Amino acid sequence: MNWIDHESYLEIYPPEEFNFEECLILLGRSNQEVLHQIKDSLILCKIEYINNCINVEFPIRTPSILHRKKVGEYIWEWFDLAHDLEIFYQMASKDKILKKLAHKYFGLRIMCIPDLFEALVWAIMGQQINLPFAYTLKQRFVEQFGEFIIFEGQRFWLFPSFEKIASLDIDDLRKLQFTTRKAEYIIGIAKEMKSGKLTKKLLLQKQDYHQIQKSLILIRGIGAWTADYVMMKCLHQTSSFPIADVGLHNALKNLLSLKEKPTIEEIEEYAANWEGWQAYATFYLWRSLYDKNI
Repeated sequence: MNWIDHESYLEIYPPEEFNFEECLILLGRSNQEVLHQIKDSLILCKIEYINNCINVEFPIRTPSILHRKKVGEYIWEWFDLAHDLEIFYQMASKDKILKKLAHKYFGLRIMCIPDLFEALVWAIMGQQINLPFAYTLKQRFVEQFGEFIIFEGQRFWLFPSFEKIASLDIDDLRKLQFTTRKAEYIIGIAKEMKSGKLTKKLLLQKQDYHQIQKSLILIRGIGAWTADYVMMKCLHQTSSFPIADVGLHNALKNLLSLKEKPTIEEIEEYAANWEGWQAYATFYLWRSLYDKNI
């Protein structure tokens, strides 16, 4: 990680292929978002992009050097700054679908969810419902069970811990309009994580993409789409490919001016050249859904 610790603030220097504004567009896609907080300690951060540098200030108090390091590491992972995108752009420049997107959104990086529990819960929340209602569930969940800091009259929330959710009953989530199944899945995952059987470190120790996917699918409530989403957003697997994703299908339909959504077989043909970068291809296609001028 390329950064300088000035104690009262941090300067983080991202790679050349980084576009802060493009990343913020994805982060700001819903006015119901209540998170974007730093984990493990209640530290409030203000992030700006100035002169090719991510400037991180601490408006309430200056954290310890250990926590400043954690903040820097979190932001580095959040914006997926560890990946060298040069190979992706070389591939995309020769691909009929990605060529225009890669040029238009140059510097956009996958906006990650560094915390495994948050990534899993958010993916489960979004199963078989529209995005606005998923954000409604997320807001209720966070405001009911999460912690917060108050600064200048505004609350800044922290995602609930798996330790707290592991102690809940199904009805505690049912009251927030979670289905019984989703409540069972989320509490079950929280208990698995509390026991230490499920951790990000253990998943990343798997040798390849397929082993990680298999381990995730063995968990109740996690199917192929959820596993690929979590691998893409939390585990930094650039080969992850949520090929059944509705947003991916709509993006391809729009870009290619198709009368119908493409079939899985057709998507596999379109993605023939995306090997190793399917996650980024998908993310750029998702980005196109928020662009009226594509």
